Amino acid sequence: MADSGRPSPADPDTADCRTASPLAVKKRAQQSPGLRPKYQSSAPGHCFRRVTLTKPTFCHSCSDFIWGLIGFLCEVCNLMCHEKCLKTLRTVCSCMTPSLVQVPVAHCFGPAGQKKRFCCVCRKQTEGSTALRCEVCELHVHADCAAFTCADCRRSHLDGTLEQDTFHHHWREGNLASAARCEVCRRSCGSSDVLAGMRCEWCGITSHAACYLSVPPECTLGRLRCMLLHPVCVRLDSRNFSKMHCYRIAESCSHDPDNLDDADPSAAASKDVQPAASESGKQFLKVFDGDDAIRRGFFRLVSICRATRNEEVVEAALRAFYLPDDPQSFELHEAGGLLRLHSDDILNRNGSSPDNRGSLKDGGDAWLLRAKPRDADVIKVYASWPRSGAAFAFVSISQKSTAASVLSEVLGQLGRQGEDVSNFSLQESFMNSKHVQRQTLSPHQKVLDKLWEIRKVSLRQMNQTRFYVVEDRNRAVQVSLLIGGLPPLLTKEEYVQLIQEHLAIKSHLVTISQIYVSQGALALQISCFSEAERIYMLAKDTSINSKSLTSLVVPEIQLNKLGDGVCPLLVFVNPKSGGLKGRELLYSFRKLLNPHQVFDISNGGPLAGLHTFREVPRFRVLVCGGDGTVGWVLGVLEAVRHTLVCREPPIGIVPLGTGNDLARILRWGTGYSSEDPHHILVSVDEADEVLMDRWTILLDAQDISEDGKDYGFLEPPKIVQMNNYFGLGIDAELSLDFHLAREDEPDKFTSRFHNKGVYVKVGLQKISHTRSLHRELQLQVDSQNVPLPSIEGLIFLNIPSWGSGADLWGSEVDSRHEKPSIDDGLLEVVGVTGVVHMGQVQSGLRSGIRIAQGNYIRLTVSKAIPVQVDGEPWIQPPGHIIISAAGPKVRMLRKSKQKQKKSSANARDGRSESPASRDGGH
Repeated sequence: MADSGRPSPADPDTADCRTASPLAVKKRAQQSPGLRPKYQSSAPGHCFRRVTLTKPTFCHSCSDFIWGLIGFLCEVCNLMCHEKCLKTLRTVCSCMTPSLVQVPVAHCFGPAGQKKRFCCVCRKQTEGSTALRCEVCELHVHADCAAFTCADCRRSHLDGTLEQDTFHHHWREGNLASAARCEVCRRSCGSSDVLAGMRCEWCGITSHAACYLSVPPECTLGRLRCMLLHPVCVRLDSRNFSKMHCYRIAESCSHDPDNLDDADPSAAASKDVQPAASESGKQFLKVFDGDDAIRRGFFRLVSICRATRNEEVVEAALRAFYLPDDPQSFELHEAGGLLRLHSDDILNRNGSSPDNRGSLKDGGDAWLLRAKPRDADVIKVYASWPRSGAAFAFVSISQKSTAASVLSEVLGQLGRQGEDVSNFSLQESFMNSKHVQRQTLSPHQKVLDKLWEIRKVSLRQMNQTRFYVVEDRNRAVQVSLLIGGLPPLLTKEEYVQLIQEHLAIKSHLVTISQIYVSQGALALQISCFSEAERIYMLAKDTSINSKSLTSLVVPEIQLNKLGDGVCPLLVFVNPKSGGLKGRELLYSFRKLLNPHQVFDISNGGPLAGLHTFREVPRFRVLVCGGDGTVGWVLGVLEAVRHTLVCREPPIGIVPLGTGNDLARILRWGTGYSSEDPHHILVSVDEADEVLMDRWTILLDAQDISEDGKDYGFLEPPKIVQMNNYFGLGIDAELSLDFHLAREDEPDKFTSRFHNKGVYVKVGLQKISHTRSLHRELQLQVDSQNVPLPSIEGLIFLNIPSWGSGADLWGSEVDSRHEKPSIDDGLLEVVGVTGVVHMGQVQSGLRSGIRIAQGNYIRLTVSKAIPVQVDGEPWIQPPGHIIISAAGPKVRMLRKSKQKQKKSSANARDGRSESPASRDGGH
């Protein structure tokens, strides 16, 4: 991986090519009076120099325009600011980010969208397909900057490793909404031009970088606190699992930043900067930061002048790797023979001819940055338990210092000097952005030798390594896995035999806590990390009856910490619905809520979420998808209702499908039109509960006509659930043709506009079609025979919306029938005469032919016929069809008209905007 070579926003106001490291500026200036002056700031780590501005530039501290030609640029992180802002600057340099981490939590990197964002490492704009973003927090980075981020993601659950007494704000710099206002001074703090401003990723309040330290540290979770799962309520033993596994993020969405190291790291940088270097007399050196970097080919390009001294190249190398260390403690070795470099002028050693300047590819200019051996050092050791005072202690170590002696001194400084040292351990935590790696040092291990080993492997790793004093406790391990994809409707003994045969579980470590017979799934409680990891990975590679198993890590919700008045929201998102909008909604809701309450329904279905919330006494559900997705959730909810404490959670909808008829009558809209996800959640919180009927359809295929055997359709009876409508004949035939077309070319069906165009096309092909459906059906409503008029299609309506919002029943007052309602316990029976009639209904010119109303329907079908339930079509063989009420009514959420106006007015408040909303869409 190489320096990106992206152009700097400013050029130096001097021709001098010397550079300096972040922490050695003052010392080096005193030692070398000939060096150009460096400018100090109140924020640690920066190395400012005055630059002449060559284009319009904004201050990263106050976000205001920099008037004039002079600005101050940090040579390490590219932060630009006014001279007046140097004294009040609070934003630390990127090289100091690891020191700000409260609790190390790894990121979940995925491919970034195409929207304008700024890198949190180098502060420059991200662009291209290699930009990355964290799936659960507002971290955006270039692909070649990802290795320099640390594990500072949001902490969404407790894992038994580190504890906190209070819940603090989790601040993230930059990428704010343009309308964001500072919580302290109420001035605008957002910027679309630079990385500026701070935002808490839990409560959403925003502030200037110079003001955010004035905000009270404790976070109250903001407007969404009543529906958000507080992190202290969620427990997940996740030592051996990545954050992608913990948050059930599909592997197709993940992006491993380490894979970028395998590419040619010099390609991007040398392509842009090599010609300029040749013209200015500069040379580029490959610099590696340790043995691991050489093994993986991970280097940074350092630009030097002809007369550059060795120690100045060391400073430039430290800057390239974002290391805030004293350059006097480091030296350069040739990467090949590891020969120590003694000369003050590197070019005198390498040769300064033009032929030598182009030797990057042959490795002649490859150097290894090493730490000099040390006889003594100082380390910072953090406490793993909550403390009201200092959370760490500085310890001086020598060659004789062991982990036990360090522990003894640390416990004394942290106020626990009387306790037995053997009850504590010294733990090393490598805060890698992808995975936090923890290792316990043995009591007799030499700490200085351990530091040398880490520095030899990677200086970057040393900068991201932290030591903790951990109290040894024999805490019981409890990992929960949900295994799906098993054959349904088996006995408990058969399920035990299946998983024993295919997963070889160890019965003394694994217990089955729950079996979902109708879903073919079971929950496992595992008391060993390695056994849990083995079962998890093995299940993903196992198939039973040609069906792959699914394996999900499931968190535990601690009910005693939920809090009064909290009604958490369980969110299901179908990322395949609505083109890319489902994927972006999934991303946005993970950021606005706790990611443990947001589920990708394409990864394990609705059962994972319902199982996680099974003991929550009161919760709501939000389904983001089409009518088919809503029906899927309602069906699984009905099947597992008996296992839930809250058996009837109310359900809201974000319409991502084509028709969205159920969402229409519940006022959630005709389709998702890039509404701010934060406003959606507010609307769900303010929505009204209503009841809705559900219906059971029994389809019993029988040979009841002379030509029934010719079709060969005889099959066992099946039962399906219906929420919206059930159709036979021409409308089901159009749905079937559309369904087949979508199966043939699924990539083309990514927008509602295209989908409706296909519906029109298949409808025109059937415009002259005649079937005389009334001759093939016999209808009974509430045990009364009902004669059918001459029709081509018969539809049974549960809701007053059909075919993308058409009113098929009509609004005319009819003394023979009651006014339809979604909770009246009645179905409306309507007929259509053909495609032309359906088109007239869609355009509002006509309504359907009213036939009957009732709560018990019996149909006799003499021939095979297309049917569809809530948009899911198939060919039904001849036989009997019975429709009856399906148990208790379901609770739905209907968007409030009055509160809808209030939430729309709040759209002007920058605080209420989600990170995704400032793009004006997804």
